[in-house]
Amino acid sequence: MGKEDLIATNPLRVLGLNNKAEEDSQGLGLVMARAGLGKTAILVQIALDSMLRGNNVLHVAIGETIEKTRDRYDEIFSMMVDGLSDETVMEVPRHRMIMTFKENVFSRAMLEERLKDLIQQDVFKPDCLIIDGYDFDGNGRQDMEDLKQLMRNLSISVIWFSAVCHRADPRVSADGVPAPCHTIDDLFDVVLVINPQEQMMKLDILKCAYCEVEPGTTLMLDPSTMLIKKS
Repeated sequence: MGKEDLIATNPLRVLGLNNKAEEDSQGLGLVMARAGLGKTAILVQIALDSMLRGNNVLHVAIGETIEKTRDRYDEIFSMMVDGLSDETVMEVPRHRMIMTFKENVFSRAMLEERLKDLIQQDVFKPDCLIIDGYDFDGNGRQDMEDLKQLMRNLSISVIWFSAVCHRADPRVSADGVPAPCHTIDDLFDVVLVINPQEQMMKLDILKCAYCEVEPGTTLMLDPSTMLIKKS
């Protein structure tokens, strides 16, 4: 399978991510799950899809090492490369940079300083930003608004976040988005929730402003790899 075929048949196409890029507009995406259920694996698949389409992705790992984050990319990409040319296999990782922050240290100001250094020195200009491990319990609406403003200032097309939800917390928004993001779900264009059920792993689309499917649609995940299954 060539690169164009891999892009065209990627189950993520139902999220309309390529349409979002073509619109040259900006938006926020969110992947939620209980701790340890595979949020990073979903974010990496979203990032790899963007990279395959020629976009630059900056993966911000909060409370994680560069090595472990890179290993997640290598592991998932290795399951996707069958049939890709050697040139493509070598090219795709060049569209990614990993940046790490210690827990309780990440801030919009620190991220902005590092991003501006990368851009002004012509080292890396991201189109897509992944922020994995963001503390939604300790940050509120204004903090998210600040990150949206940073995205506009630096012409970043999309930011994807991960968030931990808790089984014991019943709070949800009108669209079904769980706490701690239930009061700010209006800021997100796409909200996905990993939903384990017996021997199955589901990825529920709770909200999607530019999807090819209706909210409430479910994608299936391979429980052993957390790869999104093709329908």
